[in-house]
Amino acid sequence: MTKFKFVKYKTNKKIRVIFKDPGSDIFVIFLHGLKSDLTGKKPNYLMKQCKKRKVGFMALEYSGHGKSYGKFETGTITSWSNDVKFIIKQKLINKKIIIIGSSLGAWLGLIQLKYFKNIIGFIGIGAAPEFLDRLIWKKLSIKNRNLVLKSKYYNLENDDYSYKITLKIIKDGRKNKVLNKKNNSKFPIYLLHGEKDKVVPQSLSRKILKVFPNSKKEFIKIKNGDHSLSRVKDLKILSNYMNKIIDYCAKPSL
Repeated sequence: MTKFKFVKYKTNKKIRVIFKDPGSDIFVIFLHGLKSDLTGKKPNYLMKQCKKRKVGFMALEYSGHGKSYGKFETGTITSWSNDVKFIIKQKLINKKIIIIGSSLGAWLGLIQLKYFKNIIGFIGIGAAPEFLDRLIWKKLSIKNRNLVLKSKYYNLENDDYSYKITLKIIKDGRKNKVLNKKNNSKFPIYLLHGEKDKVVPQSLSRKILKVFPNSKKEFIKIKNGDHSLSRVKDLKILSNYMNKIIDYCAKPSL
């Protein structure tokens, strides 16, 4: 059974985390998707795989997600990114970090590159950087945009969920662009994307590759995979790419 911990964040605010430190210099940090939490298959699987490799593992729930502080409707890309930044500063400042970000988590992970030089690997799972503008706002009709401007929220619906995306978070997302500037980092980057992902198009995930002209990078299309990529076969593929980065990072030159 997974043991969760809580880290105090400002007055009367706590962030729920998984933190496993075997004494390794290398740490994998998993960042979950929108409206997800730490009870899913991916964090539990990755934690076990990291234990086998004797590397550290950490995951957290952003505000308004899972058991962490706050309400989902009051969160923004900035506030969730700040949650991640705070936890990294608290726990991983002297570690070599491999970020694995699922959907929204990939966006939040890419934002961290502005703050930390100890990130040495990145994996995106159905990565959705800048999705608020690119996949929601820009696809709305003029009529629906006016409705959102009036009501201050957009009702995001799918077969499996329905929840409010506030106008506030859409506007805030524009302040957190990650696809508009080249990054000269050379660490490995792997982008996994389901062939049958109905939530985020492969084209958005692929845009990340253009941001890193000097990196060892690869786009991996998962046959019959959905957005979550939580099947056993998907998790094994994810683990294989995580191990590739661990092996690369463990080289003496690093």
